[in-house]
Amino acid sequence: MRILLVEDDEMIGNGLSRALRGAAFAVDWAKDGVAGDAALAAGGYVAVLLDLGLPRRAGLEVLAGARARGDRTPILILTARDAITDRVEGLDLGADDYIVKPFELTELLARLRAAIRRGDGQAQSIIGTEELQVDLRTREIVYHDIRGTLSAREFALLYALLERPGAILSRQQLEERIYGWEDTVASNAVEVIIHGLRRRLGADVIRNVRGLGWKVSKGGS
Repeated sequence: MRILLVEDDEMIGNGLSRALRGAAFAVDWAKDGVAGDAALAAGGYVAVLLDLGLPRRAGLEVLAGARARGDRTPILILTARDAITDRVEGLDLGADDYIVKPFELTELLARLRAAIRRGDGQAQSIIGTEELQVDLRTREIVYHDIRGTLSAREFALLYALLERPGAILSRQQLEERIYGWEDTVASNAVEVIIHGLRRRLGADVIRNVRGLGWKVSKGGS
């Protein structure tokens, strides 16, 4: 799953990027408001972590612009501004959460997962079908009577397919959900991930639709 981080502080940006990748997210890091707005407009993110005091364009302007064009991507504000008026303004402009620096990483990740769930219309961390479920918090999978923990790439690919069971996603669409800007993507990367999942869980867990892409059946089988 791809996260957009919009943060101009090098130390915070580096630390958050490492932490998010360690939590199975692909991270694109924009270091000013103009770059962040352009990345957000291009789409493909499950959530955005947005600083307010950005060069070139303020974070609140980025937030307001996204909501004005109908972008419903979950946006979490990360800022040192702790005044009630700032919180109210950010939330009223459409932020999904407002987190004051410094913060605990575990709480940030929990709030991020909650925002992603709300964006998907999920009340809990488990998504899937009757026969195939994935836990957003632990990256655990249950498929029929098989249980296990997914790698970051496996998790991101299955999550993308399970957001809309039965929908077909192309190689490019899956790559956009799995990899960040700085990742090197081999031409057969998606096929390798799918092959690994099928080897562990069975050939029917992900179906290929010739010439179009892959899908998870609505019934999970």
